[in-house]
Amino acid sequence: MASLNYTHLRAFHAVAHAGGLTRAAQRLHVAPSALSVQIQALEAHLGQRLFDREGRRLVLTEAGRIALDHADTAFAAGDELVATLRDGAVAGRRVLRVGAIATLSRNFQRDLLRPLLNRRDVEVVVRTGTMADLLARLGAHELDLVLCNQPVRRDAATPWHSHLIQEQPVSLVGRPDPDGGPFVFPDDLARVPVLLPGLDSDMRAAFDRLLALAGVRPLIQAEVDDMAMLRLLARESDGVTLVPPVVVEDDLAAGVLVERCPVPAIRERFHAITLARRFPNPLVAAVLPAAG
Repeated sequence: MASLNYTHLRAFHAVAHAGGLTRAAQRLHVAPSALSVQIQALEAHLGQRLFDREGRRLVLTEAGRIALDHADTAFAAGDELVATLRDGAVAGRRVLRVGAIATLSRNFQRDLLRPLLNRRDVEVVVRTGTMADLLARLGAHELDLVLCNQPVRRDAATPWHSHLIQEQPVSLVGRPDPDGGPFVFPDDLARVPVLLPGLDSDMRAAFDRLLALAGVRPLIQAEVDDMAMLRLLARESDGVTLVPPVVVEDDLAAGVLVERCPVPAIRERFHAITLARRFPNPLVAAVLPAAG
């Protein structure tokens, strides 16, 4: 095979980052038709289509996303050379792009990604957003996996793979109350204020079912989608908060919060969503062995 033409790669790199031929051509001071010819030559050389056209937009294919990763590395070679000689940094770094729904526990994300965080040959990029937004970005090959707390339905049009990573118990936690007696679940929830996750949470749905079966109407103090905010409010509230202990593990260890009562029959499940690919990112397997 003939060696790679870096002029063609430069044209592809510019168009991919500019999002279109016209804008890239303006930046490079060349005709859009010249860039188009160079990209077609690169596609022919690689044997892969790098862009799909959606209306007037050029959208990277899976092969295009991989090519862009390598192009970014190639055109950052000068910076890497300086870093290698000056700081001993490792060249040829790989990138893992992770999406996480905004409501997901930060502690869970940290623990999952910890094996990669101290690797000098790896860069981890974490993006947060709604489930719909993150799945769209996964489908566009802008993310390698999406972390969430519920599986995603798979069909012929949406070939997602949902990997159950972990299950966590769920508890009611609150500030220490030396004068208070044991918390009686679920009866005490009729008089003790409770902070809850939002209605879209599977954990919340299971909690509501338990209380409905017991005939207890809880005194809801707040409903919060974001787990980080729920943790902060738990530290300020005189009531109790429904969370997986992993969310507040630092506060429990410091004695700022205590576990008032484990909630029976409720588990918080953490999932990773991936997409079947011809060219999977090997770092996915490093984080999720079953998802490789």
